[in-house]
Amino acid sequence: MGAIYTAPGSMPGARPGLSIAGTAALCLVLEIAAMLPGQAFAQDAAAPALTEQVLVTATRVPEDGSRLPLAWSSLNSEELALVGHTHISEAMQQVSGAWIVRGNGQESLIALRSPVLTGAGSCGAFFIAGDGISLRAPGFCNVNQLFDANTEQAARIEVIKGPATSLYGSNAMHGVINVLSAAPTQSLDHNIAVEAGPYDYYRAKYRYSNTWGDNGVNLRINGSTFGGYQDDSGYDQQKMTLRHDYNGDLWDFTSVLDAANLNQETAGYIQGYKVYQDGQQKKTNPNPEAYRDVTSLRFYTSASRQLDDNSTLTITPYLRDNDMKFLQHFVPWQPVEKNQQRSLGLRGLINTDGEQLSWANGVETEYTDGRLKEYQENDFSPNQPQGIHYDYEVDASMVAAFSQVRVDAGERWELTAGVRLEYSYYDYKNRASDGSACAPEASACRFYRPADRDDDFSDWSFNAGSSYRLGENQLIYLRAAKGFRAPQTAELYRLQAGQQVADLDSEELQNIELGLRGLLGGNFEYDASVYDMHKDNVIFQDANRYNVSGAKTRHYGAELSIDYRFLPDWYVRLDATYAHHKYDSAIELLGSSGDIKGNDIDSAPKVFGSSRIGWEFPTAGGHNGQAELEWVYMDSYYLEPDNEHQYDGHSLLNLRLSTQLSERWASTLRVTNLLDEDYAERADFGFGEYRYFVGMPRGAFLEVSYQLGPL
Repeated sequence: MGAIYTAPGSMPGARPGLSIAGTAALCLVLEIAAMLPGQAFAQDAAAPALTEQVLVTATRVPEDGSRLPLAWSSLNSEELALVGHTHISEAMQQVSGAWIVRGNGQESLIALRSPVLTGAGSCGAFFIAGDGISLRAPGFCNVNQLFDANTEQAARIEVIKGPATSLYGSNAMHGVINVLSAAPTQSLDHNIAVEAGPYDYYRAKYRYSNTWGDNGVNLRINGSTFGGYQDDSGYDQQKMTLRHDYNGDLWDFTSVLDAANLNQETAGYIQGYKVYQDGQQKKTNPNPEAYRDVTSLRFYTSASRQLDDNSTLTITPYLRDNDMKFLQHFVPWQPVEKNQQRSLGLRGLINTDGEQLSWANGVETEYTDGRLKEYQENDFSPNQPQGIHYDYEVDASMVAAFSQVRVDAGERWELTAGVRLEYSYYDYKNRASDGSACAPEASACRFYRPADRDDDFSDWSFNAGSSYRLGENQLIYLRAAKGFRAPQTAELYRLQAGQQVADLDSEELQNIELGLRGLLGGNFEYDASVYDMHKDNVIFQDANRYNVSGAKTRHYGAELSIDYRFLPDWYVRLDATYAHHKYDSAIELLGSSGDIKGNDIDSAPKVFGSSRIGWEFPTAGGHNGQAELEWVYMDSYYLEPDNEHQYDGHSLLNLRLSTQLSERWASTLRVTNLLDEDYAERADFGFGEYRYFVGMPRGAFLEVSYQLGPL
């Protein structure tokens, strides 16, 4: 359990308030604590202090996360190794408030204090980063972008929940997922591992790390192949992270090269009510021709030096290169999309850390050359014709300044505040003919190409929070924040049904949250929060297929994480979420029958989470082995805005066993879906049909690793 923090944000015009369910969650934590034998809210002086957890994401410098007024979670390398995820969704089940929806292959959709967002307005709600640098350029998001990150070999994954735009800018509206690379070890760490699983799944991992004097290197490589459970649904994937650290007399340098490649066949939805329960149908692939090819490359160098005893200057230039080509199997005419982005960015940060005041001031700028082409190889209809649908280029620029301060306001009080100003500029050039992509006789052409134009957006956000220590081991906090998201280029220039101009405003989200975290008796750690968020100027596609803004949604809920060691070698952990997401304005949304104000947003379960019971035991060479049984719960949820169709939800059991076989050999056995439940990773309702991404049946995965070099 854990958390991270980015920047605080403010909320002019926000409507504060906590849900009854959220308040009840906090009461429940305290009531559980009171029931524990020998526990008291005010801790004995001899009891251990609240666990210090170093976070980077919250302030861009290492910080004790336990004292920060915000909701965060963190997965360390040991937790990630035990899960051994073949898809990032398996690891993120241990983060309250987060639901990473597994698509076919390595595809995914993100929900973080939000419903699963799809279609117009779906992109850019989350800031997904590697070492604090966005995986995709602002304005060019991709909903599947987590497959670009080497999460399998990360040192840590930090998650901030709620708006963080005051520190990270546009897209950090619902939160941040930051994948941190591993620093070089002081002595040689040299390891190889191989893994095998069902349906021709194989994976190899390699790591090498060492330090010589002022220089250190950490290299991590993994490659996997999977034949696929459904027909023609396999993939090949390779990832690499190379990090070099240099500690000089005046300057310290951290340089990271991150690369990924994915080639996958893509199985589409299977259609029909509860067809995922049909033993034969769920193995079929209605789109055997579908594919997705992705390459990504990121490089950055972070140079830092001490300006004086309290101040540090950090300068970070970075490069980013993304390419993707895929068949849009989710629409009947099956066009092919090719997109690419080349980015150059620079960030400067001065951090001052005094006895009573910490202050971070920064500027950043980024330039991106982005291109998109969509074409259709076969004729489908006059309104979805063969040939080029879109072909355009966008030169995008961003410049921003931000400031964040933390003040010790007494023995128990801490105050934080942050503000950010950001300017974005898009220079769009159409490389095809302006207007309709169809022949003149077409009745209602699906694709419309606007003429050359430019757009700019000026946005601001701020964050304000206060924390109060109730005792040595208890902290309560209150936070208000405003987040924003500038329109994405695809929403502005990829128009349909004759829309000539998309006049869109930046989305805004106003958040207020209350949290309580603490340690009881040295063996019961908890973190609880309740929040209420209102989103304005929501971008959506209306009944005419026009991209418009102006909708409102509301999001409120409660999150609870518990880590209880009830015996020296036994523990229980819980990560639970209650959330309610609803439409808060009368809109004619595409796919709805009319006014949907007050309806639940589709793909938004109210309750989900996981719990784990684990046992640690001695193994060879004095090392510890670990066994863990995990229960994953997903509540029912609606499949469309009218709230007429539902997915029933599911429960799964997973088993993990990690052991040291000798000084050099170790193994991990993982059994997923232990009871072999029939379930759907994702469900929706479209084109008049229930549609499902099939959940995997029971599978056993065995990993064996060998430590090279001296022990």
